[in-house]
Amino acid sequence: MSKKKPSKNTNGTIATNKKARHEYFLEDRYEAGLSLQGWEVKSIREGKVNLSDAYVILKDGEAFLLGAQIQALKSASSHVICDPDRSRKLLLNKRELNKLIGLKERDGYTLIATAMYWKACWVKVEFHLAKGKKQHDKRDDIKDRDWSREKERMMKHSKR
Repeated sequence: MSKKKPSKNTNGTIATNKKARHEYFLEDRYEAGLSLQGWEVKSIREGKVNLSDAYVILKDGEAFLLGAQIQALKSASSHVICDPDRSRKLLLNKRELNKLIGLKERDGYTLIATAMYWKACWVKVEFHLAKGKKQHDKRDDIKDRDWSREKERMMKHSKR
């Protein structure tokens, strides 16, 4: 009888895109399944995923994840050609696809991947409808974050 190995990620999160909240106004959240090859699943289990430049495109009524890098393991099979930057198909309902196509074409939204995680035994990708931020918006966010941090410090010291 073998024991289960303790998981590195207790909440199931594989990778996140922390830069997305700084670069974009994130609005609606969507979740999609991911069509993967066997070597990719093994690499994902090891945590060899990078979502920092990942985004979703809609082409021919289908959604694809681009820019996500899944590095191959050193012990991968030699007969399989591993492409870490290949586009991966997202599994969405037709209704969701039609809604996303309409929003992207009419309103000029971008679809940005923000997280990859396990849901039961399936790999899911979380992505958001997003609009790009201008430089002054980013400065405002930094200023608000600094002020809230300073406010917390002041409250902490005033209680003493």
